[in-house]
Formats: sequence, structure tokens, C-alpha cells
Amino acid sequence: MLSTRSVFQEIRRDPRAFQLLISIAAKGETQGGWENERIAALTPDPELARKVRRHGADETKHGLMFGKLLRKVGLDQVPVPADADYCMMLESRGIGLSHRRLSRDEPLGPEEILQYLVHSKVTEERASDEVNRLLRVFGDDPELAPSLRVIAEDEINHLSYAHEELLRLSGQGYGGRIAQMLKVYALAEIRVYRDVGLAFVRHMAALLGWSGPKQWLLELGVSAAYVLERAFAWRRLAALKPPLRRDAMGN
Repeated sequence: MLSTRSVFQEIRRDPRAFQLLISIAAKGETQGGWENERIAALTPDPELARKVRRHGADETKHGLMFGKLLRKVGLDQVPVPADADYCMMLESRGIGLSHRRLSRDEPLGPEEILQYLVHSKVTEERASDEVNRLLRVFGDDPELAPSLRVIAEDEINHLSYAHEELLRLSGQGYGGRIAQMLKVYALAEIRVYRDVGLAFVRHMAALLGWSGPKQWLLELGVSAAYVLERAFAWRRLAALKPPLRRDAMGN
């Protein structure tokens, strides 16, 4: 019977599939670290810049942790296929701040700060879900579980501060714009997540030699999840609520 656990355990047992899985995770975290460092450098508000910089340091740390997991089993990171690159596919859909913009030494304006924070809220919601899903599968894995627990704790902090900052700005008169952006970003993110999920299944099928019916069933599962998210669950990605941890990035 196909299940999330059985699929990821199969990936875990195969060196090439595991290498791709962890390379995808490492690349996303490392890229997030660079992006947050640049955003911190361009953020006029010193207090917000400090929080963004800490966020970037966490993401960079996560990338290093994933790289270390590969090295422990004698593997190197491999290039991430373009169709499985979640971060760059989001950027191609106009979500968040582009690399071209972040490469300019020009302070971010209020609208760009909102873009950053809304992007962070939506993607950190997804990241928290994903790392907790991996923990449910690999919670007893002595090599993976410790790193996943550290990352899961950090994701709670990142999500808390994104909620906190957006709620603060909502109270300053940006509430309508934030709500509008959250809906647009959430709907775009679930499309990208579906597309990346389908690409991930295709690449794993090639590495693991999955049969046509097995690949079709997994792709059907990804597509069905998208339909449900498109109808209902996007509202959770777009909803603001009191943070689980107050001043999570302020210490």
C-alpha cells in the first residue's frame, strides 16, 4: 500500500534518491539564507533588519545541516532540477522579491517589505508542514531526526515572527493590502507546490524504477491534494493569527 511513510522510507534506502531529496532541501535553505541576508541589508528599519538577518542565519544553518547529513553517508549535493526548484519557481511566478531586485543596493520600500513578509508567512507555513511531515516519517531515524527537530523548532520561530510583523503592519493601516497579497501569494504557492510535487515524483520514479501505475497513483495524489488546497486549505496559508511565540526572533 502506498503511503507517505512507505514512499519516503523507500527514498531513504536508496542513495541516489536520498541524495536528491536532501540536495533539494539544502538548496532551498541555502538560497533562503542568501535572500534574507540581502533583505536585511536593504531593510531601513534596524529592528526588522535584525530579525530578518537572524532568519537568514537560521536558513544558512539548515542548509549546512542538510549538507552534513549527505557527507556523513559519503554523498555530495547534486544540482536541483529546475522543475523541482520550489524557490526559483515561486520567483518565476512573481512571488516575493526577485534576485535581480535583491542584487541592487537600493533600500526596500514599504510595498517591498510587505512582499517579503507575505512571502515569508506563506512559505514558512509550508516549510513547517513539510519538516513536520518528515519528522513523522523519520522521527526514529538516529541520523535524520535530530536535525529535523532543530529545523522544526526554528520554523516555528520564523512563522511566529512573520505573523507578528504582518499583524503589526495591519494595525498601521496596511491590513487591506496584506489580506489581498496573502490570497494572491497563497493561491500561487499551492500551484507551484503541486508542480514541484509532480516533478519530484517524476524524478524519483526515474531513480527508483517505479512502475507506471505506481507513478500515476502518486501523481494523482499530488493533483488531488492541490484540488483540496485550491478549494479550502489556501485560506490557512492566507490567514493571520496571533503568533505561537511572541518576539520569536527578538532574542
